Amino acid sequence: MKTHSYLRGTNISHWLSQSARRGEDRRAWFTPEDIRIITDFGFDHIRLPVDEEQMWDEEGNQENEAFDLLENAIDWATAEGLGVILDLHILRGHSFGQMTEPKLFTDPDEEAHFAGMWRQLSSRLSSHSTDTLAYELMNEPVADNPADWNRVAAAAMRLVREREPERTILIGSNRWNSVFTLHELDLPDTRDTIITFHYYHPMLITHHRAGWSQEGRMYDGPIQYPGRPIADEHLPMVRPPEPTKFGALDFAELNKPFTRANMVADFAGAIEVSRKTGCPLYCGEFGVVNYAPMPVREAWYRDIISVFEEYGIGWANWDYKGLFGVVDGDRQSTGIAEAMLGCVVR
Repeated sequence: MKTHSYLRGTNISHWLSQSARRGEDRRAWFTPEDIRIITDFGFDHIRLPVDEEQMWDEEGNQENEAFDLLENAIDWATAEGLGVILDLHILRGHSFGQMTEPKLFTDPDEEAHFAGMWRQLSSRLSSHSTDTLAYELMNEPVADNPADWNRVAAAAMRLVREREPERTILIGSNRWNSVFTLHELDLPDTRDTIITFHYYHPMLITHHRAGWSQEGRMYDGPIQYPGRPIADEHLPMVRPPEPTKFGALDFAELNKPFTRANMVADFAGAIEVSRKTGCPLYCGEFGVVNYAPMPVREAWYRDIISVFEEYGIGWANWDYKGLFGVVDGDRQSTGIAEAMLGCVVR
């Protein structure tokens, strides 16, 4: 296993993924200036999500401007000494937000199409150094049966390995790259492989007042961290949980007392999988939305970064410029990068 440099990064969200920006608006969203800001903060890499609907049209033809922007970003990062993790984030046949079984796991044509996208990405990007560019096969798989994700991931991984045997590949487990399901992941290959997971616990803190999240919609009063997210005197303000595909949320579990010790306990299974496989761990997404009070955000970030540092886990926060961002829309610091990187021993 070669030494990887993906230790402290940030996600370039809402650019080539989850965005309607096109043309000049898209070109202006992320530029060499952003790379310099990221480098100056002290990050060593970026995680770069891309969506199928931006990179390919509905007939499967490559969108030239999007691919040019992708390659530009890799070149900008490389010039500043930053690594890049290319993350295939949302497909037409698979999204982490789907509440029904994605076609990727039920339709052989979709599975072949997924592998074909990696064939094209590999063909286009194989000239970039294996020391600075890594591939993350897919963001947050949501198969009903984890065996289906293991099958789909193995096929894509074999294809990349045949073309680029030394390329670092990141692979996460089923159900939104959960830290709790890594024991279900079957790694077809451990060479130059990094195991990735995401972490947003407790959700009543990390998604406070976030309208896209049930945990964010159910309560908009005061919160606290560490401790019980919602204090007893504020419980009458909580809205009843809504039904979900996986049953009703357990509010008592959501609102249990939470400290750094809970984070350590939650990572124990992943650390064991890493030990058994010899593959490094990487947390590709984590964060607290900016609707939460800043003292709560700072305390949570300091705790989780200290855990990552203690156990040698690489990371990329969600996100660089967004509702969780280290900069605002004017590229001014929000204080989050300082809260995170201030915990890092240089």
